[in-house]
Amino acid sequence: MSKKIVIIGGVAGGASTAARLRRLDETSEIIMLERGSYISYANCGLPYHIGDVIKERSSLLLQTPEAMSKKYNVDVRVDSEVVKIDKENKNVEIKKVKTGEIYKEDYDVLVISTGSTPLKPPIEGINSPNIFTLWTVPDTDEIKGFINEKHPKNAVVIGGGFIGLEVAENLHLAGINVTVAEAMDQVMAPIDYEMARLVQDNMVMNGVNLILGDGVSKFSSESGMVTITLASGRTLEADMVILSIGVRPNSQLAKDAGLELNQRGGVVVDKYLKTSDPDIYALGDVIEVEDFINKGRAMIALAGPANKQGRICANNIYGADEEYKGTMGTSVAKVFDLTVASTGANEKTLNRMGMVEGKDYYTATISQKSHAGYYPGSSELILKMVFSVDGKKIYGAQIVGEDGADKRIDTIATTIRLGGSIYDLKELELAYAPPYSSAKDPVNMLGFVAENIIEGKIKFSRWNDAEPSKPSDYTILDIREKEELMVFEIPGAVNIPLGDLRSRIDELNKDDKIIIFCAVGVRSYNAARALAENGFDNVYVYPAGTSFYKSVYYDYFNNSDEKKSPDDKSANDEIKASIQVDCSGLQCPGPIMKVYETINKINDGDIIKVSATDSGFSRDVEAWCRRTGNTFLKLEKDGRNNIVYLKKGTSESKADILLQKPSMLKPANDGKTIIVFSGDLDKVLASFVIANGAAAMGRPVTMFFTFWGLNALRKAEKQNIKKPFIDAMFGKMMPQGVSKLKLSKMNMGGMGTAMMRKVMKDKNIDSLEDLVKKAMNNGVKMIACTMSMDVMGITEEELIDGVEFAGVGTYLGDAEESNVNLFI
Repeated sequence: MSKKIVIIGGVAGGASTAARLRRLDETSEIIMLERGSYISYANCGLPYHIGDVIKERSSLLLQTPEAMSKKYNVDVRVDSEVVKIDKENKNVEIKKVKTGEIYKEDYDVLVISTGSTPLKPPIEGINSPNIFTLWTVPDTDEIKGFINEKHPKNAVVIGGGFIGLEVAENLHLAGINVTVAEAMDQVMAPIDYEMARLVQDNMVMNGVNLILGDGVSKFSSESGMVTITLASGRTLEADMVILSIGVRPNSQLAKDAGLELNQRGGVVVDKYLKTSDPDIYALGDVIEVEDFINKGRAMIALAGPANKQGRICANNIYGADEEYKGTMGTSVAKVFDLTVASTGANEKTLNRMGMVEGKDYYTATISQKSHAGYYPGSSELILKMVFSVDGKKIYGAQIVGEDGADKRIDTIATTIRLGGSIYDLKELELAYAPPYSSAKDPVNMLGFVAENIIEGKIKFSRWNDAEPSKPSDYTILDIREKEELMVFEIPGAVNIPLGDLRSRIDELNKDDKIIIFCAVGVRSYNAARALAENGFDNVYVYPAGTSFYKSVYYDYFNNSDEKKSPDDKSANDEIKASIQVDCSGLQCPGPIMKVYETINKINDGDIIKVSATDSGFSRDVEAWCRRTGNTFLKLEKDGRNNIVYLKKGTSESKADILLQKPSMLKPANDGKTIIVFSGDLDKVLASFVIANGAAAMGRPVTMFFTFWGLNALRKAEKQNIKKPFIDAMFGKMMPQGVSKLKLSKMNMGGMGTAMMRKVMKDKNIDSLEDLVKKAMNNGVKMIACTMSMDVMGITEEELIDGVEFAGVGTYLGDAEESNVNLFI
């Protein structure tokens, strides 16, 4: 059994192989050759030493050469670089790095654990001063020394992968202004685009400048400053640059020895981790592995698989036939306030394989709390799972949140590894106590939701089916309460609170495609079921609710002009609050509702201190203050708690604030409502001119058409509808659509109307028909009075598409939120 085993490389794979070999046999000669000075160190912890999270450098060194040698009786040789493998004669050529001396060592079995190296593509100026990579302890020392000596103010991180974002966070912790530039259109390639938007939103909120879809074309250095020229032509200046573009396998030794490599340079191994030479094994970042999900070949550089491969490799060297059954790519990272975790295949990967959603797979995206919402400290988790249409196979999952993402991704990864289905997720019995989870854990909930999708009990919209900047093909139904709208309104949405939905269901058109929104998705599901039971077939739930929606469209909804400057006096002065409000653990809209109730009970000028764990609360409450005329004073972070100081009322008049900075305060009642009673061409024309003007200023506009005004909404084409005799007579006597409307004065048997239309055309003034279309495109809400329709004998089928049907209550609700009300 005794063998002479030579291992090239230490760290995760090589060191674990050596330790396992010794445990299996005391007699073998084991030699470990490492070209660097460290054989086992926490390479995943290197970024945190830069940010002083890991304060002691010695904490990174897991095993010294002396300790490894003494503990395991392994001949450890550091600063010893293998420069050649002679597989025919079964020896390796070694160079002593410090002296240059070269000697040979023979072997019975050789293990290649040479790892990988950061990519440095042939970009002009990439070797300029002050450009670093982070992969080893010496790299860390160099970066740390530069920061301590030069005190850089600005840094650019090239690459938005796991390491790049961890470095960005830790440079930020070190007090450096950080820009992340990524050539792809998202950070974190292992997760899908919309999930990455959550991470990007949080990075921006933490003060990181994020540049996406713009790679580097060249570097230049002058007077200690690095200039980065991006592909777009944009230039950045920085005191230091960290390259985190990716890694390549250190396989040149294997290639020179004639071992089989794949197209990406990975060493090809069989299921027992043997290379094309039966006496040479390989493991870790340098090898090609089987993708556990799709059974294809992949290069996946992760410490966990490398350590497990080391154990398997050692077992097989001593006669076992243990298979390495593939890598799922399960990974986790901390990025500022968030944990980002993934396992298995993402949706992008399935699409590249030719798989189609709804035909080959489904997705479920949900919002859950990390533990029971009533217990302090709970936070939001966004979970996405991709699974087969029969539910028997889980392809992969992604989770983003402040707490609890790691254990949920591990649970799903375990289920996948053991061949479990979505039905197994719903049946898992998981530990529950309020500080740790909910009675129905988020993983259980994923299983429940997936089952509902398969059984047709719920249909989710795509995350981008309701883009705020574009007209939607859907009716957007917002079922949140009125108080929630003070915080955040969905452009173009119809608001019917869930409690009113059944009594107001006639306001919705069964033929429309409807997307339902609430804060997190639970109420939306209840609303969708209610509508489905009432004959609505095209009803979709927006995944994970408005909290998810705001984050995936963070660049649209985040108006930097409305943010408080960090130089504001109120942000720096000590603020004494007379009332403290604890909203910890409350789920949106709970914190806002509690703030609303408190504000109503206090006096103008009173200051309240609000503590909330809801990650979106600080941004929501700032928007709420702007809309309600209260003052947002200050935001602090205390761990996961958002501490916000608010003052009832404003310190200055609205007019004064608007004069200083118009975007700082938007009055809550800034809508415009117009009652269109008249059916005369000139009056209807004036109504639409005003409506379009107000909409162009970004104001919500409601037009309420009643009695004769309804004729402006009638379709020009005759509709084949059976009516009672009197209703039919009314229809024949009234003008059918805007093209048949007449002037209120000087009509002259139609001549005046014709002249008016000609003058408008000659002077390039929009026709009434065009104004109606523009109003709809601008999001003007057009409501037909249902009572007037009954009196006038007009049916819904006779009116143009896009019109809502409601009573006076809906109009009055909008009127209360308006500062202009017109009767025409």
